[in-house]
Amino acid sequence: MNWDDETPKPKPAIVLGEDLERYAIAELNERITALESEIERSRTEIAAKKKHADAAAALFKD
Repeated sequence: MNWDDETPKPKPAIVLGEDLERYAIAELNERITALESEIERSRTEIAAKKKHADAAAALFKD
């Protein structure tokens, strides 16, 4: 038995700017969902970093 055959293959990473012609509508919708999730994750991280920076600025403010 080959364990590699039973291990689920990871989905390929989204490559920005790639040709979208080969994708079906469902795949394009999945791509949009994944990108929107990544945008939200990035926005959440930006907010956390701003909160941290604001807290540090308040601590050292005269």
